[in-house]
Amino acid sequence: MMPYMQRDALIQASQFQSTGARTPPGLLVQQLSLSYPGNASALVDVNLDIPAGAVTAVIGPSGCGKSTLLRCFNRMNDTIDGCRYSGAIYLGDSNVLAQSTDLTVLRRRVGMVFQRPNPFAKSIYDNVAYGPRIGGIRRKRDLDEIVERALRDVALWDEVADRLHTGALRLSLGQQQRLVLARTIAIEPEVLLLDEPASSLDPISTLKIEELIYELKHTYTIIIVTHNMQQAARVSDWTAFMNGGKLVEFDETDRIFTNPLERATEDYITGRYG
Repeated sequence: MMPYMQRDALIQASQFQSTGARTPPGLLVQQLSLSYPGNASALVDVNLDIPAGAVTAVIGPSGCGKSTLLRCFNRMNDTIDGCRYSGAIYLGDSNVLAQSTDLTVLRRRVGMVFQRPNPFAKSIYDNVAYGPRIGGIRRKRDLDEIVERALRDVALWDEVADRLHTGALRLSLGQQQRLVLARTIAIEPEVLLLDEPASSLDPISTLKIEELIYELKHTYTIIIVTHNMQQAARVSDWTAFMNGGKLVEFDETDRIFTNPLERATEDYITGRYG
């Protein structure tokens, strides 16, 4: 398997040009299974049609395969030696799991934000400009526009506009997470993967992240993994419940939380287990 490299998320300069209004793609998962060395099955025959331009929450008890599924969408599981896939994941017309998939292009199309903020030990400006610079953007005016647009999109511009060249690590955790999100969207992906993006944040910062998710879904297809049932109910349009590596139920969020079809879903949502 090809190891994950930070540069995989970056693209050529011509691809940084803003395309204006666009329709993000959905994701179609067909008979997806994944096993680790020793035949440990993490995902078993998952079929899922993730709508475009909406927020899909993936919920379930610890170890059920939520994060594993999320990392399939940009092939992050490739970092684990001996990891084996079967099935298919279609992003538009492209099968993400095909041997011919260019991981650089894939990870440009599918951005990811992790559980804990991971800004670079650089300035606020340089964090956001990092991807565009490696992609070939050199003109200061172009970089300035990209940085400002990304920071505005995550509602951080007004808080940092007068200190763009100070260290990113001096920001609060909530600001750092929004900065990481700005760094991710600066290269204009089509899909955003959010792995417990607010789990380490205080309630006010969590609310800001949730508000951003609502705003960004008009531009991106968003998939969020969360243990927080209230958060899933607040931010998502669709919810997938997983258990034991299997997809138990997938439906509109309102229906999942008010009238689930499966008893296991109801038991988990109401706190009877998990």
